[in-house]
Amino acid sequence: MTDVLVPGGRDVRGRLEEPDGDPEAIVVACPPHPQHGGSRTDQRLIAVSETLREAGVACLRFDYGPWDDGDGECEDVRNAIRWADDRYDRVGVFGYSFGASLALLAAASVDRPLLGVAALAPTASLGPELEATDALSTLEVPTLLLYGERDTTVDWEPVVELARERGDETVALPADHFFLGTREEITRNVGEFFERLLAES
Repeated sequence: MTDVLVPGGRDVRGRLEEPDGDPEAIVVACPPHPQHGGSRTDQRLIAVSETLREAGVACLRFDYGPWDDGDGECEDVRNAIRWADDRYDRVGVFGYSFGASLALLAAASVDRPLLGVAALAPTASLGPELEATDALSTLEVPTLLLYGERDTTVDWEPVVELARERGDETVALPADHFFLGTREEITRNVGEFFERLLAES
């Protein structure tokens, strides 16, 4: 594991985990809401990171800079993608909750190519001009949406409905927003999604 300072004018620090060898691909992992305890140590992010590492894919888990109502945090994700793109051949993005919405928003607006986006429990909107559904409607990369059927914490339904209309992959999990007991299913789906994209690219 390596500590990383993501450039971009905000104090954004991360933890890079790499498999043995010389990985060609990396996934940027976006944590849940920082004002509700979300950080790079989120257990769902760690579990996905471990699965990716076993598949030969690096993972950058990071903490957002100072709270900025979602705008600065979205730029943090874009800067993390740029950092990753400067160092690896292929870059994917994964996010959970607040981070899932930011993953979609950043993927739709970053100036770098992406391998794909996996979003776990995204909410439809983080505020004015931060509409995850609008971002998803413009994405032209493979996208995986995972959601909890009993999740009443975030407004995931519009995002999933649009994903289905677009023909994106969706996975329903028998869980609420915290996904207790479904971690293995989450990591398997996310891991297989990125492994398949890497095999096809």
